[in-house]
Amino acid sequence: MPALDINGGQIAYELLGEGDPLVLTPGGRFSMEYPGVRPLAEKLAEHYQVLLWDRPNTGKSDVKFTGESESQMHADDLATLLHALDLAPAILVGGSAGSRLSLVTALRHPEVARKLVVWWMSGGVFGTMYLAMNYILPVIAAALVGGMPAVADLPMWAETIAANPSNRERLLAMDTQEFIDIQKRWLNSYIPDNEAPVPGVKEEQLAAIAAPTLIFRSGKEDEYHPEFLSLELDRLIPGSVLIDPPWGEDEWNRVKRLSVAGQGHFFDEWPRLAPMILDFLSAD
Repeated sequence: MPALDINGGQIAYELLGEGDPLVLTPGGRFSMEYPGVRPLAEKLAEHYQVLLWDRPNTGKSDVKFTGESESQMHADDLATLLHALDLAPAILVGGSAGSRLSLVTALRHPEVARKLVVWWMSGGVFGTMYLAMNYILPVIAAALVGGMPAVADLPMWAETIAANPSNRERLLAMDTQEFIDIQKRWLNSYIPDNEAPVPGVKEEQLAAIAAPTLIFRSGKEDEYHPEFLSLELDRLIPGSVLIDPPWGEDEWNRVKRLSVAGQGHFFDEWPRLAPMILDFLSAD
């Protein structure tokens, strides 16, 4: 799989199809190989050139800790990657963490964002604090007690260390206090803020997005990606289009139950989004 050195770390990527460029970013810290991601990419690649990539701290790419937040780091890396591959401007498509990254990229690097398609945007008090509990607080707690060896042993790094064994050495080589300071800085983005409906992004920033944007409404029973936030995004982003997703109001809880039971994966239904995404993108 090809990789490029981007802002001090190797980023693994893959290109599918031909046509205008489109980048698909999954959620969580899941890689481009997580079930459901590639099938959606392949459907979109019937009409576009699709960039799949492993963000730093996911999959085969290097672990890296820079910037004011992980989303900002990823946004800067994506913009640099798109320029390096001569794919800018591109259509930015993503769900959950991928949706946040797409918005932050469009804000920090508007020249690389032709259009946006987002779903499952995390936010609200519960959703934002859950992100902090899931990604930031465990690594700070581990570093305080056991230093970087304890951080490297956390289950959250197992997949990326397996895919890129040198990532364990990268973690172990970091100064513990420097790592803690960076994580505390990243934590600031996950402090609930009524003026920042998307973690780390103020209302006035969202109102400055100029790229045509498609927003899939979140489910009424989804506390992780609350419905009100998708409605707020539609209100704040000029000219955005809000549509219902191809699944029910309990979709996130349903796939979470299946994942916990080992009977499915979070993004198994993502390929069902393809026809609606393609309809939006073709409506110029």
